[in-house]
Amino acid sequence: MALAIFDLDHTLIGGDSDQAFGQYLAEEGLVDAEAFQAQSRAFYQQYMEGTLDIIAHLRHSLSPLTQFSMDELASLHADFFARKIRPMLLPKAHQLLAKHRAAGDFLLVITATNHFVAAPIAEALGVDDVIACDAEIKNNRYTGEPTGIPSFREGKVTRLEAWLEQHPHITMEGSYFYSDSFNDLPLLERATHAVAVDADDNLQKAASERGWPSISLR
Repeated sequence: MALAIFDLDHTLIGGDSDQAFGQYLAEEGLVDAEAFQAQSRAFYQQYMEGTLDIIAHLRHSLSPLTQFSMDELASLHADFFARKIRPMLLPKAHQLLAKHRAAGDFLLVITATNHFVAAPIAEALGVDDVIACDAEIKNNRYTGEPTGIPSFREGKVTRLEAWLEQHPHITMEGSYFYSDSFNDLPLLERATHAVAVDADDNLQKAASERGWPSISLR
């Protein structure tokens, strides 16, 4: 059994789930559409440039969650998934997951998207576990504050190492990591088999220099 690790956005799904949730909230009139979307676009540009302040981004993404109970949020996510995520699902991604599943590999998603948005998507994809950016919950409601180490850039490696300590029967020997983003270079370099998936220009360049395979799931 090998550990098969997957990024989520633009890798296993054909879009960005965090951005899509912001668009969904704006369309439903649950946030100030113009202001929220403008800030989301600015953060996404920073992400692409490698300059993202992940804590500021998470506070922005988590702030709307404070308005709702957990039951209301579950209902919102179900509707969001049906309308925004389902059209992003990729048959080739399902085939890749099925290939690793058939080989007896452990399937793990690691994403910089917050756990509320990402975890139900990972569950729908049928992976075994998910590491995402955690959010503070008090009195059964989100506070809007991130907590713990964000699973972003080097933080993905840190979070994975902590996860491996809790799963001593799983190691990085023979491991795979699939990602589209240059931001994931620290974890790609940690995996036995790094695979660029529909990669951004910077990752495509790094993959070519390192002899990593490049694939498309689109």
